[in-house]
Amino acid sequence: MNFKELGLSEQTIKAIDEYGINEPTTVQIDVIPAILQGRDIFTIAPTRCGKTMSYVLPLLDIINAKKAKNILIITANSQMAVNTSDCLAIFNKYHEINGAAIKNSEEDITNEANVIIGAPDLLLDVAQNARVDLSKVDILVVDDINLIKKNKQLNNLEKVLDILPSEKQNIVYTNRRSKETQDILEKILKTPEEIKVDKAKEQEVDASSTKSTEYEKKSKQHYTVVLDKEAVDIAKKYNSFEGRTPTFILIKGVIADGEEK
Repeated sequence: MNFKELGLSEQTIKAIDEYGINEPTTVQIDVIPAILQGRDIFTIAPTRCGKTMSYVLPLLDIINAKKAKNILIITANSQMAVNTSDCLAIFNKYHEINGAAIKNSEEDITNEANVIIGAPDLLLDVAQNARVDLSKVDILVVDDINLIKKNKQLNNLEKVLDILPSEKQNIVYTNRRSKETQDILEKILKTPEEIKVDKAKEQEVDASSTKSTEYEKKSKQHYTVVLDKEAVDIAKKYNSFEGRTPTFILIKGVIADGEEK
């Protein structure tokens, strides 16, 4: 099985080839076609099996084909958000390039952004302060709902979900089933296709994971409410979405004693 057989565009496949990825992982084989077909998906997959690329790659094709304008990706923490935003920018390299201006961190974040990435608490904050409009989201990705639970963010996640439109495509990942997340899963998903990746595939690491060391170093940084300037710079270098370079929103909370939330 190769990426072309999964239905991805030539532009995305060219970026994949250049990055040095030879073949898709199991989760990518199962998930990519389902996302391209517009289905709601619930995926149970272990860590480090290539799941970030399983939604990033098809979403790139969807947004560049103008089949969706606004995509919201809710992550459990800033490290995941940084990795996702970098992945989006890198694999968007060969789509149509246009000279959109980058909004600097002093300006308000508006609904001009096509892709918004953040943890539930940040998203709730910026939405409540009218800095971003979440009422027009076409596609929602939640990655990973069990980790969001572990970070004690389920309550904030539910509040974000209340702002979102009911009609949208929903894509949810978890590393394992949890009774505590079942109610919220039923709130998000409508007759989803369930995809389960065997835990034995945990070491089926794609090339992007093996090259992610430089991104993982960013996890040591602490953010309050900031723009990921490095990710935006990558996006500016490689491409932009629908005439505008996407704004990526990231957070890592810090409490008084300096420990991460």
